[in-house]
Order: sequence, then structure tokens, then C-alpha cells
Amino acid sequence: MKLQKLLSLTRQAIDAYGMIKENDKIAVGISGGKDSLTLLYALSYLRNFYPHKFDIVAVTVDLGFDNLNLEEIREFCKKLGVEYQIIKTQIAEVVFQVRKESNPCSLCAKMRKGALNDAIKELGCNKVAYAHHKDDLLESMMMSFLFEGRIHTFAPVTYLDRSGLTVIRPLLFLYEGDVKGFVKEYNLPVVKSPCPVDGSTKRENVKNLIGEINEPNFLLATPKSCISICDATNLYDTSSRLVS
Repeated sequence: MKLQKLLSLTRQAIDAYGMIKENDKIAVGISGGKDSLTLLYALSYLRNFYPHKFDIVAVTVDLGFDNLNLEEIREFCKKLGVEYQIIKTQIAEVVFQVRKESNPCSLCAKMRKGALNDAIKELGCNKVAYAHHKDDLLESMMMSFLFEGRIHTFAPVTYLDRSGLTVIRPLLFLYEGDVKGFVKEYNLPVVKSPCPVDGSTKRENVKNLIGEINEPNFLLATPKSCISICDATNLYDTSSRLVS
């Protein structure tokens, strides 16, 4: 995928759901993965010509793993002209050594989001951008259905009452395949997660299940046919409410 298409789809999502307002300061959560780096790339270019003036700052929550090297991310942000902040924590120690969680992802996610929200408020940000795309949207809905017995997924824009922050998801009009293509085309410095359970989570299992359902000899004819049912343009109205 070329930069022009990335910017076009990102802007379409931003405009459709009113994600960015004048003088917003937006924190972009950077895990080092392909999705967050693609989002940072898109927003760094959009800020140069988007009708509403806004600023961005890249923020990584360092969970405390010894083998995490963020130097390439630091250089990437420098080239884009984006401020980069690394928040040091001991979340990995708490989750894996102190608590010894059998299901570490839930506690880790809560602690990571808490650390991120506290940090970005100190940086003067009023919004935080997450790099969820269409495939993430469907996977979250499937997880909710399988593990909670309800049809639910995240919204394009969410206001967090406790923190006073607004979460936006500008990549909702992209498929994961689009992101992979962009990362390959522009050689983004993806950093592999040092987490010992990376690739062995409930989300990964659901992702694989959706892949099996999409096999031609299962129920559907094409790889994208299942995902297209949950196209973000159809799933939400423009006020970010889930269409029932």
C-alpha cells in the first residue's frame, strides 16, 4: 500500500467520526508493532495539511523486559519530527513474577493503559490514538461473543470519564493486509514484542479461528468476505454508536 492510500483512508475515518479537532494534542501509543508505527507515520504526515491544526507525541510504555531495544523507534520518530517519550514501568515483573498470572494479558493491559493515560495527561495531551484496524474490530467482536455472550466491540471514538481523555482509532478503515503492505513498502522499523506469551493469547486464537472460517471450503468464498460484514462504515453511525 502506498502512502497516498494510507493518508486517504486515515483521513476518511477521522472525518467520518470527527476524531480530530482544532489544537488537539494527541498521544500515539507505540508498541513497536506494525500497526502503531503505521498510525504514527500517517498522523505525522496528516498534521501538515489537515484542516484542523493538531500536534502528536509518540509514547511507549516500557513494561520492563530486559530484551526490548527501542533505538530504531527513537530514530524513526526523529526522522518524522515527532517527540518520543518512553515510560519506564515494572509491569512485567508484577504480572509474571509477583502475581504469576495464569492469564497475564488482562492485568497487563489494564496496568499498561493506566500508565499510558497518566503519562499522556502529564504531557498535556487531550486525546490518545490507538492503531486498531478493521480486523481488530472483528476480532474484538468475536471475542465478546465467544467469551462474554454478547455482541460488542470498540467504538471509533471513546471518551474516558475517569481520565478525561478521548480515545480515537484512525486506522479503522484499513485492513491488516493494508498495514502489512505499507510496512513492507516503506520498511518501517518493527520491533518484535519481548513478551513471553506473545502469539499465544485469546485474541490470537480468535484471529486463527476467523482465518479458518474464511477458508473457501468452510462457509465463505473469499478471505475478506467475513470481515466485510463488519466494515466500520456499516457497523457504526457517525456518532460512533454501534448499530443494532
